[in-house]
Amino acid sequence: MTAVQTAIDGVRRGLASYLPAAMPPMSRLHYRRELSAWLFLSVMLGAIEGGVVGVIARVGFEGVVPDRQLNYVVGVVAAAPAFANITSFVWTGLTRGRDKVRSLVVMQLLTVLLVAQFAFAPRNELGLAMLVLASIGGRVCWAGVVTLRSTVWRANYPRYARATLAGRLAMVQALMLAATALAAAAALRADADAFRGVYLLAAACGVIGALNYRRMKVRRHAALLRAEREEAGDRGGAAASLAGPAVILDVLRADRAFRSYMLTMFVFGMGNLSVASVLVIVLREVFGYGYLGGILITSVITTMVMIPSIPFWSRLLDRMHILEFRAYHCWAFVAATTSFLLGAALELPAFMWAGAVLKGIAIGGGVLGWNLGHHDFAPPERTSDYMSVHVTLTGVRGVVGPLAAVKLYEWFEATPGLEGWMVFGVCLALSLVGAACFVAMRRQGGRELRD
Repeated sequence: MTAVQTAIDGVRRGLASYLPAAMPPMSRLHYRRELSAWLFLSVMLGAIEGGVVGVIARVGFEGVVPDRQLNYVVGVVAAAPAFANITSFVWTGLTRGRDKVRSLVVMQLLTVLLVAQFAFAPRNELGLAMLVLASIGGRVCWAGVVTLRSTVWRANYPRYARATLAGRLAMVQALMLAATALAAAAALRADADAFRGVYLLAAACGVIGALNYRRMKVRRHAALLRAEREEAGDRGGAAASLAGPAVILDVLRADRAFRSYMLTMFVFGMGNLSVASVLVIVLREVFGYGYLGGILITSVITTMVMIPSIPFWSRLLDRMHILEFRAYHCWAFVAATTSFLLGAALELPAFMWAGAVLKGIAIGGGVLGWNLGHHDFAPPERTSDYMSVHVTLTGVRGVVGPLAAVKLYEWFEATPGLEGWMVFGVCLALSLVGAACFVAMRRQGGRELRD
């Protein structure tokens, strides 16, 4: 077989792995329906991706509002995907004991309405406020989708295939995210107002995706809903299920191993999330990048590199407990932040592009660990509770990290002897502490918690 034939055969096998026939027999129908829905929903999600909205705000509204104010807006929109997750416990309570597919479709359609709002934002302070509110609101609704989707995956797919399934869907999502971001960048470069058409198209794709998702089924759905209602009743009825902080404290008190995992994730994730807002500002203020360069580094390259890295990470996660997985995976994020730090310090663009590549590799594993890691701790009837804890704590660090990083950036810029890019060093220090903790937890024995 020639090299060309070998390459063609490899591509053919790769594409075939995405077909429903490659999934376990009992999961094929569920997977087919999910795949058709996420193809379109991912286009909508790409339009409110933090890097894309951050660059649109920082570049598109320059001269409309002061740069200092724009930097804080960048901090808010870059953090929106994370801090919207604080509302996760609300969605968990509202959907406990309720039809999972119907609830997910409602959340998806609410996101559609907010994405469409971008298309009508004028280029003034009111338009900037509309952009920020739509970004936050869309991510709040999507936090519910992420939280509840985990329960559907737990019901429909076996443990040994779950990471593979999540990886395939994540790769499809990443491809559509990158395509959407690239289309937005190209359109904006040609016409600053072209984003209106991009967002209307993204909203239309969201509607199609939600309608496709309506066909989803959940295995043992009635039994799952009954178990959720009974579990909520044991904890004090429906009111208890809405008491998000009480649920979070209950889970963290009862599960010592999960509590340690969440604490380490908090420190590690604080460093990673804080990078996003500083990166957008540095690319504009230090390197002078506009729409195309900014969106390529903050979104497109990272997302495209994420795609080929996912199969490697999914095979690794399928074979080991999340604590073991994190002990290896964490160093990819450390490498990415180190590259951004070197690029800013030396004013060498090559390190910024390399950082985007390394971040893509890191996110390829991060998206799997983030969506599935809690399954290695949670009993089936409390999957949503554990995911709610994880998502909500991500939201807390999403509020604190990026905005604190912007504040620190402004303070460094105003302090003699310091420069704003040095905030990357603070982010790196936090990531290193978290990585060291993951390694220590692995040595203490992660395998004992496997399902």
